[in-house]
Amino acid sequence: MKPDFASLPPRFLRTPEAAQFLGLSGRTLEKHRTYGTGPAYRKLGGRVVYALEDLQSWASRGAVTSTSDPNGALSAAKPRPATSLPAMGLPTRPPVATGQRPR
Repeated sequence: MKPDFASLPPRFLRTPEAAQFLGLSGRTLEKHRTYGTGPAYRKLGGRVVYALEDLQSWASRGAVTSTSDPNGALSAAKPRPATSLPAMGLPTRPPVATGQRPR
């Protein structure tokens, strides 16, 4: 007797397959994961995988009818929080006038 594959959970795609499915590059999906603007993903055994329904849902959220549509892709992206240099652990210095050396 053959197994019934219809009862199995949905298939997951790795990043290259998911990118090809969406018509994007794998690097673009990686950037979306970093910024939190991409499709939902899971980590299974240390591997990033995407469910087909999550990819389709994310792609449909980006659907617009014109460039003036208020629900356009740019407005759907989450804004990145502003981070100051001291908060990032970087030193701040006053600006140096051209031709002068910092002390």
